Amino acid sequence: MLKPVLRVIGVTLFVLIVALCLAIVLAPPFLDRIYYRGPVSGHYDGARFFNPDGDDMARPPGGRSRGGFLLRWITGNDDRPAWPQTVPVTQTRPAARVEGEQMVATWIGHATVLVQTQGLNILTDPIWSERAGPFGLVGPKRVTAPGVRFQDLPKIDVVIVSHNHYDHLDLDTLKRLWERDKPLIVTSLGNDAVIAGAGARAVAADWGQRVSVRPGIDVVVTRNHHWGSRWFTDRNRALWSSFTITLPGGNIFFAGDTGAGDMQWPAEAARIGPVRLAIIPIGAFRFSPGSMETGSHIGPVDAVEVFRRLDAQTAIPIHWGTFRLSFEAYDTPPRLLKAALDCSLITHNRPGRTFDAAVIGRPIAIAPLAAIRRPPEPVAMPERDRAEVLRCLDTPAVRAME
Repeated sequence: MLKPVLRVIGVTLFVLIVALCLAIVLAPPFLDRIYYRGPVSGHYDGARFFNPDGDDMARPPGGRSRGGFLLRWITGNDDRPAWPQTVPVTQTRPAARVEGEQMVATWIGHATVLVQTQGLNILTDPIWSERAGPFGLVGPKRVTAPGVRFQDLPKIDVVIVSHNHYDHLDLDTLKRLWERDKPLIVTSLGNDAVIAGAGARAVAADWGQRVSVRPGIDVVVTRNHHWGSRWFTDRNRALWSSFTITLPGGNIFFAGDTGAGDMQWPAEAARIGPVRLAIIPIGAFRFSPGSMETGSHIGPVDAVEVFRRLDAQTAIPIHWGTFRLSFEAYDTPPRLLKAALDCSLITHNRPGRTFDAAVIGRPIAIAPLAAIRRPPEPVAMPERDRAEVLRCLDTPAVRAME
């Protein structure tokens, strides 16, 4: 009896959502926003940004109709693996500062990482809100508390905001950070207009441009492959990006939120200088059984390929296990990452290189870059590329993952 009632409720909600979408389309001046005006470029047509390597974000999850997907999602008939309601987190209190070339990284959750080095406290895509969505009332609810309580954060000097999706650009958190610390907020074109809604000022730059933090330390805005929107009609009015932070002891690379695209963007970032720490997403990729990626998000297989093309020493996987955004099971991303990394032979052939799942709230000491920058010894088997990794992963154990 309960199931038919739930189905009726789900259909009703679906109809209301469709009606809302139609209303939005019919009244674009109300919800559309012009975040940026500037000259036409290789990724901006004068009105909206685009991926120069081709846009592949429009296909619905699972390859079926988008309306059917939404209906299955609302009614609970989408066959998603169950997630835990909450996951326990041991919250920690970071040091006030980490000086010199020492580097400590703490995964706060989702795409939020605190990196401390050179006396700077750097925060990526900060979100402390309970939900990732408009007004704090709708959208996915976090299943893990932030690894550091907001009040235990040290003074933040630099904030990186990759794009304007709610799980990455959280106005409530940015407002709190701005009122408390007045950090340098660096983002890409157009997102500064969104951030202004929090009463904060951000420096917005285009791909390839630099923002100086202090002599010898810059934030370079670099290409990735994604899209942006806060509503329905403002799609791609603001740019999405990855970032490279140049440092004397080796750079930090933050991939932001990204699909694979042409996969040339990691090499572009690597040419800026050696990467000591890479922060790479691995979750929200398995929209249907057996899929390894979407146009919007890389999964563990492509994350390993990004790691390889960056030639990074240490990588931390992010964008999993905090907000439920897709169809993979809670712990599939780190399990598949380990399997893909084993298949790639990258860390086997180069001792000292790591790409291990972090624990939310647990500080990680990042080894100096010089620790592994030595000529590699001859190896029995060369590193494997993506196609070879996929063949290696074609096993019953991997196929059984959800």
